[in-house]
Amino acid sequence: MVIPVHDVNPVRRTPVVTYALIAANVLVFLYTPGLAGSVAGDSNLSQLCHLHAFLDHYAAVPQELIHHQLPRLVPTGDVAMGQNGPGCAVGPPGYDKSPVLSVFTAMFLHGGWLHLLGNMLFLLIFGNNVEDRMGHVRFALFYVVCGYAASYGFALLNDDSGDPLIGASGAIAGVLGAYLVLYPKARVWVLVPFLVFLPLRLPAWLVLGFWFVLQAVYSSGEGVSDAGTVAYAAHVVGFLAGMVLAWPLKAGTPPPPEPRGLLFGRKARPRHTW
Repeated sequence: MVIPVHDVNPVRRTPVVTYALIAANVLVFLYTPGLAGSVAGDSNLSQLCHLHAFLDHYAAVPQELIHHQLPRLVPTGDVAMGQNGPGCAVGPPGYDKSPVLSVFTAMFLHGGWLHLLGNMLFLLIFGNNVEDRMGHVRFALFYVVCGYAASYGFALLNDDSGDPLIGASGAIAGVLGAYLVLYPKARVWVLVPFLVFLPLRLPAWLVLGFWFVLQAVYSSGEGVSDAGTVAYAAHVVGFLAGMVLAWPLKAGTPPPPEPRGLLFGRKARPRHTW
């Protein structure tokens, strides 16, 4: 798919909530047990066991969200020797987990650097304008609501799943949906992989519409081999929630500045006024 790098849509005020969300996601990732070695690719069994225990505690799990059934045995973070060799030990949970609160904590968890950086890139490019239009407090509430809608929407469709659901993708999908409603004609610089990365300036409705169509197709299991490991359905639900919540603001949203020059990045052509 295309990779967005910048939008031609200046803001009137500093997007402090967007920056704070990015900082919080990065800090949580850096302090997530078991992910320190993933940067160099040298994670060992002990680190993986600590990661599994951490995710089981703080990630959202569809079974828990829908049926409120918490497992009797969970990873403890320790390594144990089993019949088939060493593995992660399990035991009764030493904590009380709130499934509802786990949706919030899961929004700040990521499984790797690519997962984190991809999400933060989209949030940085599109979140500032949505925050600028909504205001800081409303944007923060909007972000959380979209994240909850995405998680519970995915859980309803996969209520028998015991796999942890992590990442800010659902909430950020809501931001993308809101941006599409508020600024469909804004121009977005993207890199298109075609032999090399080709820079193009495309309208937001095309970039984000194409992204949404891909998520919808992938959520059905078509055209992708890892549909079971990526919560594409959560992206779809979050995107639709963002569109619905942003729609009342559409009428009063000033249009983005009209970009100058060609779509392919040549020097802007001067315009004549009459």
